[in-house]
Amino acid sequence: MIRRLDVGARLSEMAVHRGTVYLAGQVATDASAGIQEQTAQVLAAVDTLLARVGSHKSKILMAQIFLADLADFDGMNAVWDTWVVPGHTPPRATVQAALANPGWKIEMVVTAAV
Repeated sequence: MIRRLDVGARLSEMAVHRGTVYLAGQVATDASAGIQEQTAQVLAAVDTLLARVGSHKSKILMAQIFLADLADFDGMNAVWDTWVVPGHTPPRATVQAALANPGWKIEMVVTAAV
């Protein structure tokens, strides 16, 4: 059985299937903020969503990170490195991408065990 949460006309915020949760791309709530603040906002959203289904950042199976500008890589990593659980750092990919809102500096897609 597939359970979808926060279902909209275009996408669901997350889906749970067979003990795995798939999050939609998470973006900052304040598109005027710098990369570190936007990263913190995205990671807070990930924490909130995972908690809603009984998961946690230590259970992340894969993180895909999209940066509008690779010059923000170090700033994003400064926040990421303090957020991840030591010994539970997930596989991760970080790429440069044109994001839908020109103010967004980061978008993150996460898959985790429940």
